[in-house]
Amino acid sequence: MNTRYSPPFALARRRRRRSSHLHLLALIQPKPTRRHVHTDLSLINVRTFNQRLSSLCRQRNVEQARLLFDQMPQKDLVTHSTMINLYLKTNNLPQALSLFARLPERNVVVDSAVLDGLSKAGRLPEARQLFDRMPERNVYSWTILVSGYCRTGEVGQARELFDRMPVRNAYSWTAMVLGYARSGMLREARELFDQMPEKNVVSWTAMVRGYVECGRVGEARELFNRMGHRNLYSWNVMILGYLEEGRVGEAVELFESMPERNVVTWTSMVTGLARSGEMGKARELFGRMPKKDVAAWNAMIVVCAEEGLVNEVRELFDLMPERNVVSWNAAIGGNVRNGFREEASRLFIEMLRSPSKPNEATLTTVLVAAESTFEVTEIHGLATLLGFGSDTSFGNALVTMYSRTGDLGSARLAFEELMVKDVVSWTSIIQAYSYHGCGAFALQAFARMLRCGAKPDGVAMVGVLSACSHAGLVGKGRKVFESMSRVYGLEPQAEHYACLVDLLGRAGLVTEAEGVVRTMPSSKRDECVLGALLGACRVHDKIEAAGEVGEELIKLEQAGSGGYVLLANAYASRGRWSDAARVRKTMKEKGVEKVPGVSSIEVGTRRHSFYVGDRSHPRVLEIYVMLDEVLLPHMKDVKLLQSFQSVHT
Repeated sequence: MNTRYSPPFALARRRRRRSSHLHLLALIQPKPTRRHVHTDLSLINVRTFNQRLSSLCRQRNVEQARLLFDQMPQKDLVTHSTMINLYLKTNNLPQALSLFARLPERNVVVDSAVLDGLSKAGRLPEARQLFDRMPERNVYSWTILVSGYCRTGEVGQARELFDRMPVRNAYSWTAMVLGYARSGMLREARELFDQMPEKNVVSWTAMVRGYVECGRVGEARELFNRMGHRNLYSWNVMILGYLEEGRVGEAVELFESMPERNVVTWTSMVTGLARSGEMGKARELFGRMPKKDVAAWNAMIVVCAEEGLVNEVRELFDLMPERNVVSWNAAIGGNVRNGFREEASRLFIEMLRSPSKPNEATLTTVLVAAESTFEVTEIHGLATLLGFGSDTSFGNALVTMYSRTGDLGSARLAFEELMVKDVVSWTSIIQAYSYHGCGAFALQAFARMLRCGAKPDGVAMVGVLSACSHAGLVGKGRKVFESMSRVYGLEPQAEHYACLVDLLGRAGLVTEAEGVVRTMPSSKRDECVLGALLGACRVHDKIEAAGEVGEELIKLEQAGSGGYVLLANAYASRGRWSDAARVRKTMKEKGVEKVPGVSSIEVGTRRHSFYVGDRSHPRVLEIYVMLDEVLLPHMKDVKLLQSFQSVHT
């Protein structure tokens, strides 16, 4: 028999209610006063709740704030406004809009807050609808919408609204001036600036910034000199303007004449000097910085990495008094971009042992440096364990790297597992299929992309055109190329013309390919385009045309060894030895070195690389035996199959 006492239902219910009340009181009372709580919630007014809610919002503690909000017995407009503002400050617009839609009453303050959130998110049509429905508007509401239109480049809409404003303040005028300036309409910006009834430091700085952003630093300085009062931001804008124009001397002069400086000024000056090649002066100035926060150290590491100064990156990184995830990412990324994979891997392992834990940016950087499917799989597994496996940016890189290391199946799986697919996601899978010669699958992915409402960009179109080229789909390729400007508003670039020329050349339509090259804009006729045409001429024995194209190609300053070799081989194939020798001599005189072909094969967890004619590999005999007995017969079978398909399609 169970002898445990069971309280009556009513008493149990009171205990549950009291337990819930105690939990709620714990949220609204500071820790030292949580003992012996016997307070009736009805005695706690809405104002007390709102004060605690405001405190949680100042701490940006969304979870605890929402818990308190949901359990409050009474809520007023202040309660709702506070919670909505927290969601807006933490970039959670959907939750803010959800609460806003359920408001029993509204005022101009909460309306303006949501209007600002929609405007900053670029959702101007919804912002305009809300603005038009607002029963009451103040100068802040009007200015928010004017700024929103200026931010998206809709200066005409902004001006129409600005002219209708019943009352304007300095911020309204400044928003409109900056809108004109950012759109390159400096004459209109200056006219409006001169009409301003009252100008403050923000207005003056906005006009100076407008000139700086348009590269008119002289006029910016003239205006800067006329300013009655300058703040730190004004000085920083002017100094950055000089640095971006490469006028380092004037930037240093202005910097030295500043009455006071902040960490932004110091950091801008140091990084500007470094980017201008004045690394010695940059290090000297960095040493003079009175207070170096972690952001200043990070900026210095980033700029050293950009300049290829990997030793300085490591030295600075080791000297840092404290590091955050950005510091680790900057050091790891700098080594990856400069080809120091082993150092990047060592830093990554060191990071895993440190208090700073990797984020999606770290994992994406390390992933891009992977050289084998094994490494990609390892990083994929780690990302899943850390909770970043479904991140779109990381997933896009995963698709690319699985494809690049030869595992198309895993690339496809990684793509399908993406919760959110953006344009880069679709482009990555299209390029993966194209890279592996699966033209039909690439076109299917492109069709799915369009059905999903994603608008292709120039990179996606390169993938589609390349897929058409490898699959021999001439008609489809032509249509895709023509649709770029006509349907998608994309102007074909050199890489798109190169794909089209390659497509036509592979199909033997050399005359049509020549026509494309002749009629395309000369500014886009680069090494890739001419190289594709030269290759087609050589394959289809159009030696005279090859000679003309090749001679034009090697005149390009950026021409690599490929064009020279193709042209020399084309001449040699027709016995024109003197021409072939002349091309090779020109190549030598210009210091162009032939890049040897390299192949690699992955065995287990190791990747082995070897060059044409290379016998330095320790297992060279096994490699050549494997090539002769296994790989070459398979390659011949593939060649026969491709020939059969080309005849019967």
